[in-house]
Amino acid sequence: MIVSVGLGEMKIPPLQAGLALLGMGNPSDEVIIYTLRLPRLLMALLVGASLAASGAILQGVMRNPLSSPDIIGITGGASVVTIFFIAFLPQVATSWLPIASFVGGSITALLIYSLAWKKGASPLRILLIGVGLNAAANGLTTLLLILSPLYSANEAMVWLTGSVYSSSWNSVLTFLPWALSLLALSYFFSRHLNAQQMGDEIATGIGQSVQWYRLITILVSIGLASSAVAFSGPIAFVGLMAPHIARMITGPSFGRLLPIASLIGALIVMCADLIARTAFSPLDLPAGLFTAVLGAPFLIFLLYRSGSKT
Repeated sequence: MIVSVGLGEMKIPPLQAGLALLGMGNPSDEVIIYTLRLPRLLMALLVGASLAASGAILQGVMRNPLSSPDIIGITGGASVVTIFFIAFLPQVATSWLPIASFVGGSITALLIYSLAWKKGASPLRILLIGVGLNAAANGLTTLLLILSPLYSANEAMVWLTGSVYSSSWNSVLTFLPWALSLLALSYFFSRHLNAQQMGDEIATGIGQSVQWYRLITILVSIGLASSAVAFSGPIAFVGLMAPHIARMITGPSFGRLLPIASLIGALIVMCADLIARTAFSPLDLPAGLFTAVLGAPFLIFLLYRSGSKT
């Protein structure tokens, strides 16, 4: 974090950056860090942690290592509603975007759950129907972009690439209670995810109401992914990569996996944003571009590894 706030068009050495963060540095350094760089960095950390926790929950609920909010359609549904607000209701306050995004993600999840229900909602059916609805959501997003005014379409296109470029203290403070409360809920329900890993019959046998807890944990996952998408756009593959990296460190227990996955997700988005704004200066590229470049080969690696085991 100290290195990140010090890098940019005007470079600030780590010691000076650390002093500026403590309010004991050069006034010009403090203005640059507190006004421009720190809100963006904090937003990257919150977005990364939320997407990673959402992906870890979905992988636990689905019992599928390829599950993530951007693959099963939750991010796509949230994007449709958020793009509608950006393109056609630009006067709506930023504070309403997480709610709009959550509504979009929830509607998508409700459709997935309803279509997958057949004497219970099996993880495989949820995953397959989610992939199909994600394709439909992408089509609706494209349609909204075509129908929207030119100035709104440009803003929406920038948002769709996934970036924390325009983060301010106002957006950070708006997102902070959503992220902290939903992350706390995800940690609270982590023990129920451990039970579901053993299968529905065993989880029911030890006294868990499988469908009820599956619904609650999916709602928490929707909230995490949707609120993150509202402020940063759909930053791809973080929810897929971070849980797998965390699992290599902690093992399969969700009590340890979720907080470590959140930290790794925060680190991934922070580093992606750092590269995006410094590697091709003076261009400021979207962080989602770099997570996609990293995530695509990671997904191929997971598919190859799962294929070699079977």
